[in-house]
Amino acid sequence: MSYAIIETGGKQLRVEPGRFYDIELLPVEPGNSYTIDKVLLVNDNDEVTIGQPFVEGATVEGTVLRHLRGRKILVYKMKPKKKTRKKRGHRQEITRLTIDSITVNGTVIASVSAQEETSSISQAEETTEATETTETATTSAKK
Repeated sequence: MSYAIIETGGKQLRVEPGRFYDIELLPVEPGNSYTIDKVLLVNDNDEVTIGQPFVEGATVEGTVLRHLRGRKILVYKMKPKKKTRKKRGHRQEITRLTIDSITVNGTVIASVSAQEETSSISQAEETTEATETTETATTSAKK
């Protein structure tokens, strides 16, 4: 399993291809692709590359799904015995980003299509093994 740790919006996230993440608002229209070049760490099937502070030549490609607003956070301030109260709310602007691929020095180490191929291959292998096991069981039962 390949993943990367990226920095965006002052936060660090562990991202994998094929999954979506809610991050700080990006100035990109929904449906467009976005490239993140602040990659702190890349793990390619137990081969770890750590940047100082960033991995050179590493990028993470993603597609913006939509923009939305987060949950409302209430801030309530009160000074006892003074009849002073302040109630404020805040909703953070969020961008939902789907990770398409992780690239290091121009080589794609993980992408959505590669994951789909490996999952379909593993499912086909499981189906073949199950069929062989069933055939073996029926053959031994006939004897």
